[in-house]
Amino acid sequence: MTTVDDVPELTSRRFRGTGAVAEGAPRPDRRAELPPGPRWPAIVQTVALMRFRHWFHPWLQRTYGDVFTIRLIPGGRPLVLVTRPEHTKEVFAGDPEVFHAGKGNAILGPIMGRHSLLLQDSAEHKRARKLLMPAFNGQALKGYQELVTELARDEVDSWREGESFRSLDRMNALTLEVILRVVFGVTDESRLAALRPRVNATVDVNPVVLLGWGYPWLQRFGLWKRTVANQYELDKLMYAEIRERRAADDLDERSDVLSRLIRVGAGDSDEDGLSDTELRDQLVTLLLAGHETTATALAWALHELGRHPELHDRTVAAVTQGGPEADAWLDAVLKESMRLHPVIPMVVRTLMEPTTIAGYDLPAGATVGPSIIVSHQREEHHTDPEVFRPDRFLGQNPPTNTWIPFGGGVRRCIGAGFSLMEGVAVLREVLTSYDVRALGADAPRVRNITSVPRDGAQVRVTARSA
Repeated sequence: MTTVDDVPELTSRRFRGTGAVAEGAPRPDRRAELPPGPRWPAIVQTVALMRFRHWFHPWLQRTYGDVFTIRLIPGGRPLVLVTRPEHTKEVFAGDPEVFHAGKGNAILGPIMGRHSLLLQDSAEHKRARKLLMPAFNGQALKGYQELVTELARDEVDSWREGESFRSLDRMNALTLEVILRVVFGVTDESRLAALRPRVNATVDVNPVVLLGWGYPWLQRFGLWKRTVANQYELDKLMYAEIRERRAADDLDERSDVLSRLIRVGAGDSDEDGLSDTELRDQLVTLLLAGHETTATALAWALHELGRHPELHDRTVAAVTQGGPEADAWLDAVLKESMRLHPVIPMVVRTLMEPTTIAGYDLPAGATVGPSIIVSHQREEHHTDPEVFRPDRFLGQNPPTNTWIPFGGGVRRCIGAGFSLMEGVAVLREVLTSYDVRALGADAPRVRNITSVPRDGAQVRVTARSA
């Protein structure tokens, strides 16, 4: 069992010699015929992909067609992006023994840890997903909903009449609180106060820092050194929480995700229990994947409603009426926010064997996946794609593999249902108490591997009369 004393070694080991290439990934054949793409140096293409993705993806599709190749550091490894749903289906339906999502997500390894659900493949991934699934099934979600609603109401009650603020900041604070309570089960204010800044510093990583993972020597300096130091402190807090939770007298009565996972192997199932390191890696994954993404989707949803008075009033009327129809409309608002403003730019897999995708014979070691940015903007599947139109999702879904914020196939995000449940609950609480108006336009900017509103999706709230 891992103890707090082991944290320095565990943390440094994750960052030592890491990069965008996972262990065990084959080296691609440089002689292979790949889809077309720019001939710029790999470092330039990597920076363009990480820093200017909202321009770069559409430009690549316009310039090179529906399938294109980007070369990335280290080593100029090929990333092949597809943009048509039939090609996306080939990726999502591919044999998971050949299409390794964990190796495709290797750049996240230093933060998430090698046991992260996002970084595992084959039998390891199947086991981890089986252990985590009960914490996110329909029955579990119903149990979380009351707490999410309570936390959302507390947040909204703290707002003042006529106040203006960056909705991204308020939604980040709220979704962090939800994750710390629901996933970690932390209620002690002193512990929450210690965790919040460490988590926020982990989420708000400058994209330049990611480059340091391909060049470990950078981790002795500046931003990179501070990233490692922050991760060390966060790990200390998390291992302490895990150790104390294992010894808790009320473990069997607790419904948070951490307590559920600790009980696995201790009487709840025939599965072997998770080690402290495995628990840490899965909790960080749930924390980061379920915090910022939902917060960003909510911020965009509030901003878009604030820019469109007719949709805002329709949403308020639905909330006032209540019932399943109201929830269906709020769900559609959230989904359209995710379509128009993708938080994640792409979903990728690393090929363990030569494979044919979109008519191209791709070599083992190549990384392939759909561009979410382009897929969500294709006119033939989303009429007037630049328009915020929640009706696209009311009582229907877009064609398969054209709306993919949660990925797809056996690797579809395990927290998708939780994210949508949380988003609906938050929107309901906000619009029960306040009218929302956007303060100017906004545009996406890159923050680590995600995209957020550049100006924070600023809004003004006005109290609604009873």
